[in-house]
Amino acid sequence: MTRPWAVLLLASATMAAATRALAGPTPAPESLRLTLAEAVERARSSSPHLERLRALQRAADAALRGVKSGRLPQVDVLASYTRNSNVPELTLALPGAPPQTVFPNIPNNYRAHAGLTVPLYTSGRVSGQVAAAGHDRDAAARDVDAGLSDVVLETVTAYWSLVSARAAERVLAESIASFEADLKQVRDRFDVGMAARNDVLNVQVERDRAELSRLEAANGAAIANLNLVRLLGLAPGISIEPGEAVTAPALPSEDVEGLVARAIEGRPEIAGLRSRAAAAEASIRIARSANRPQASLTAGYDYARPNTRILPLTSSWNDTWSVGVNLSILAFDGGRASAAAAEARARADAARNQLEELERSVRLDVASRVLDLSTRRAALEVAERNLEAARENLSVSRDRYREGLIPPSELLDAESRLLQSGLDRTTSATHLQQARANLDRAVGR
Repeated sequence: MTRPWAVLLLASATMAAATRALAGPTPAPESLRLTLAEAVERARSSSPHLERLRALQRAADAALRGVKSGRLPQVDVLASYTRNSNVPELTLALPGAPPQTVFPNIPNNYRAHAGLTVPLYTSGRVSGQVAAAGHDRDAAARDVDAGLSDVVLETVTAYWSLVSARAAERVLAESIASFEADLKQVRDRFDVGMAARNDVLNVQVERDRAELSRLEAANGAAIANLNLVRLLGLAPGISIEPGEAVTAPALPSEDVEGLVARAIEGRPEIAGLRSRAAAAEASIRIARSANRPQASLTAGYDYARPNTRILPLTSSWNDTWSVGVNLSILAFDGGRASAAAAEARARADAARNQLEELERSVRLDVASRVLDLSTRRAALEVAERNLEAARENLSVSRDRYREGLIPPSELLDAESRLLQSGLDRTTSATHLQQARANLDRAVGR
């Protein structure tokens, strides 16, 4: 008896074919053949995530330039004009002297001023700001490196996923062709009375199951293609043709401890966290400087009409200058500086603890990735031997079936085993490539 799902599958395929016939030929999608190295290079140059991290790095560079300017003299220039209302003039008449206008009515006031401020001593505030900004810039650069590693890993994973899905689709297509040949044989035998009707139906069902699996693999390949197109920043509708064959990568020659040491030294996340911990240490100096002495040199030059520093005031241009040293100490701030220093110290402790936690996690990550790679390599070897055995078993089963020594069910079992062995081999090879990529990411390569 025909299975209901087989009938539905056949009806769906018929309706799809009719729809395509009415709609006319569908233009083939543009194809782009890429190797893994080419795909990774495209992902590096088109990743919005990397561009965001690079923008943050530029912001950190600008912040460092800004705090370094705190060591340099500051020059301000001012020009102003003020119109005042008319006021009564103040004139003094002293005995034996002519009257003197002390405060004349000068409604128009002009002033040009140039000032200079040079920091002499900041109690470590400026040096702490420069150190903190420098470490923040280094951390931002390490974030870019970590983001690049993430993009590479995601691209490699997407690439091999597409390779695996396309390979599974091909394996299933080959299996369908084999089932078609078996179906023809069993129908020929049924026509001459050498096979039962249920034998024909069993082969048909297995063929339909393989077709359903092929459709699922095709959908998986389409999704993997869309994901890779997204990562590479390509135009929608492009079909990527991987130019790499699934091969077994070499196992690492170093032991686990050597790989862990390389990861702790080379992982950008660890380097970035070290920089952030150092920036937090520098922030302590910045907070402590708030209630410590601050000294600066100031100088000024004024050219004004009238110049208020020259009496009596006259409606004429006069220049004056000044030079001084300022020393300031915040005598009482209600505990703000000590609280800020305590907060900065606590943040530094948190950063150091986070760094230690990350280093421990990296050790576990590297060790687990090495074990996973070894297991995936063993799984691929088993899958290849199983595939070889399945091919030999199918060859023998076909010969025995043609001679009438086995029933069709045993031939179907051999076909199904070969199909599953081919899929297992493809999956194992892809998992091995992904395991190697995961290890490279864990080590920081």
